[in-house]
Amino acid sequence: MLARLNLPGSLIALRRATPDDLPAIVGLLADDPLGRTREAVTAADGFGPYERAFAAIDTDPAQLLVVATDGIDVVATMQLSFIPGLARRGANRAQADAVRVAASHRSRGLGAAMFQWAIDEARRRGCVLVQLTTDKTRADAHRFYERLGFTASHEDFILQL
Repeated sequence: MLARLNLPGSLIALRRATPDDLPAIVGLLADDPLGRTREAVTAADGFGPYERAFAAIDTDPAQLLVVATDGIDVVATMQLSFIPGLARRGANRAQADAVRVAASHRSRGLGAAMFQWAIDEARRRGCVLVQLTTDKTRADAHRFYERLGFTASHEDFILQL
């Protein structure tokens, strides 16, 4: 276990994800209007693409895929990537990605507690900043990140391949 997050009415465990968590993680990723258009488990390949991605993430020491559990239920997930760089005098940075909290656990402080843990973990690993990208249509997420102290300082450019 990586951490215990004390929230009103819940004691949430934050731990490294396992292959058994994949159905719940994919469910969280697909549980919003954007995710429904991007995430799919097909009859042809089942969880194969997700299993291959999980194996690559899990064996890379610069990657950390975490889940938050309430009892036995996976109620949130986040992937952290630790990126060495030459910019900023050789600074390391952390990238937060695929952050999702189950609808049943939103607005209870879980996302903020997970991010506080992630920020502390980034510091522990010698990072000088935590960065993330979020879709321009996710206005609620933007307000949430701003409340946590993140600033919209850059414009992202993405090329779909």
